[in-house]
Amino acid sequence: MADEKQNPNQEYLDRQKQFQSLIAPAGLEILQNQIKLGEKYVKTLFVLTYPRYLVPNWFNPIINLGVSLNASIFFHPVDNSLILKKLRDQSGKVQATIDEQASKGLVRDPVLETAIQDIETLRDSITQGTEKIFKIGIYITVIADSLAELKKAEDNVVSILEDKLIYLKPAIFQQYEGLESTFPIGLDRLSVLTSLNSSPASTIFPFISADLTDDSGILYGVNRQNSGLVIFDRFSLENANMVILSKAGGGKSYAAKLDIIRSLILGTEVIVIDPENEYQYLAETFGGSFYKIAIGSSQHINPFDLPIIKEDETAEEVFRGHVLYIIGLVKLMIGKLSPIEESLLDQAVYQTYASRDIYPDADFAGKEPPLLEDLATVLNTITGGEELSAKLYKYVKGTFAGFVNQPTNIEIGNRLIIFNIRDLEEELRPIAMYMTLSYIWNLIRAELKKRVLVVDEAWYLMKYEESASFLYSIAKRSRKYYLGITAITQDVEDFLANKYGKPIITNSSLQLLLKQSPAAIGIISKTFGLTEIEESILLQSDVGTGLFFAGNQHVPIEVVSSYAEEQVITSDPEAILARKNLENN
Repeated sequence: MADEKQNPNQEYLDRQKQFQSLIAPAGLEILQNQIKLGEKYVKTLFVLTYPRYLVPNWFNPIINLGVSLNASIFFHPVDNSLILKKLRDQSGKVQATIDEQASKGLVRDPVLETAIQDIETLRDSITQGTEKIFKIGIYITVIADSLAELKKAEDNVVSILEDKLIYLKPAIFQQYEGLESTFPIGLDRLSVLTSLNSSPASTIFPFISADLTDDSGILYGVNRQNSGLVIFDRFSLENANMVILSKAGGGKSYAAKLDIIRSLILGTEVIVIDPENEYQYLAETFGGSFYKIAIGSSQHINPFDLPIIKEDETAEEVFRGHVLYIIGLVKLMIGKLSPIEESLLDQAVYQTYASRDIYPDADFAGKEPPLLEDLATVLNTITGGEELSAKLYKYVKGTFAGFVNQPTNIEIGNRLIIFNIRDLEEELRPIAMYMTLSYIWNLIRAELKKRVLVVDEAWYLMKYEESASFLYSIAKRSRKYYLGITAITQDVEDFLANKYGKPIITNSSLQLLLKQSPAAIGIISKTFGLTEIEESILLQSDVGTGLFFAGNQHVPIEVVSSYAEEQVITSDPEAILARKNLENN
């Protein structure tokens, strides 16, 4: 005998029970004033009374409060004929009271007069079809990990609304009904309702949380308040500069590489100064140029290369600006100079260029620039310059000669260019970043293109007066040259404490704050004007989450990538080893 065929409806019911058991909490303890739902504590509040006037967006602070909560808003339409009858009866009662007081010679009551005006205005609006009446219920269920956190969340919600003269009450002995009323099932179990007409009811509209979704730009991440997309075009702001601040391991380089990939897709050229060799695989994947700046490298940048003279500039302006750059570079190499030494150096730089027939008042395009050893030779011929020349020895003929005393032999013609300085000695890194920045800046000035310059570990430059001021000057002038600078740093305290660090941030229209250390949160909070909740977001953030600022707007953000992007940008050593093993096999 064949087995009876199983009822398909029964199979569905069995699977539904399995699913319910998977998502259901371990237990439910219903108390007078709250519910313990598994390991969580929940409490439902309802709106009891409203003021005479409701301003638009009054519910916005609740939606964007930053605490876990469910909110339900129920609109129950009311039959107009019933409302008009009640309003007519109410109008008659109020008018009778006014007439009675007038017959007794009493002073007029402004409350009654206002009431009769409101009633008659509402009657006219309903009759004309411009207003409708609704019975409205608003229920808020706050969720927390402990009773103390629950009380704090409740106090925050109550305080925010009481400031607007909107009063809440807890659903005493009806917490379970309140919880059900805030589930997304459209079930109003509390039925604590207030009559409102269309105009004040429209002010409750809750979907007005901070939003940074633009019509164009790149995807920076997901808005953690409303799960919307944070899409923004950095070049649409007053400047296209951006800073990414985070403690070590907070995801700053991850976010920067994601920004680079998506900028390349939109046709933006990207140049990167890479101090930790984190961008090489990115360059290989996208066919970019990767230049290794190191003592033993075959690729060199000559700091004496002169910039191209633009149409709106004179040769003298360009030349004198470059002399100041050379003096700043020498200060980085040998330390602080006395006024006399600086004067000698200024004189020697002019004479060094003159030895190659290069003068400030003549066109020097196409002429071969000198090298650092030429400057040392000239210093030896100037009285008092011998000591400066001796200090430059290790860069001219000593250990570091191969690094800075060579003609430039690299060409920039790619849409993605990485300058890697990982293998340099620690004392050479700020010098290399300073030289590379100047070389890049000269190229940017020469041709107007949409570009992004990424300076990773920018705190290296902040340690020295010359390099910090140079980065600051580029940040101020970048907009004129269609350039956006992305400065990344993990040493947030030192960066902000530097006299150029904070102005660089204020000259950046985009800021991405990721996970921060307790030691740095104070200065960050003061700089960005953060609330206590925003501070806690930065302290408790997971990797790749934090706050995204665009102009005057900011939202909590989670940086997200596709699987393909993840394989290219990850800095996780385990993932990198797995990728290399896969490539080798």
